[in-house]
Amino acid sequence: MDSDFRVDINEVIKNLESADVVSFFFPLLRKTLLLDMRSDSVDGPLVRVVPMVDNIEERFRSLRRMRPRFARPESITVIPWPKYVGGLVRSGLWDRIVRRFADQGHAEAVRACQEALDELFELERQELANAISGDKYQSLWERTKKP
Repeated sequence: MDSDFRVDINEVIKNLESADVVSFFFPLLRKTLLLDMRSDSVDGPLVRVVPMVDNIEERFRSLRRMRPRFARPESITVIPWPKYVGGLVRSGLWDRIVRRFADQGHAEAVRACQEALDELFELERQELANAISGDKYQSLWERTKKP
């Protein structure tokens, strides 16, 4: 699956380094890794795995509910990730995400990154097991039983 889709890693890195809010969505998992880099003296950055939404306005609303103390961000960088979760690590993007929080002194966000990554790996493992077992999937053909 990883080799079937091209992602411009340099463009993703550029967005990770400059955006206030980044949303990686994983179509296979129907989940989004939401990274809100904004913080103030009360609230630190947000790192959370959340359900996918149907449109960007819905994401703005959900972000507003999660972070009511913050103004609506000017924009949200949305990055589709049609690859395996491990591709984030192998590509070096995960290190850049963690480093951005660490460089700003947000140790809690660094811990939240690890928790989110663990959650994404578990969701992916469950989804692949479901695909193999046929749970929540409809097969294109059925094995015929021999008489």
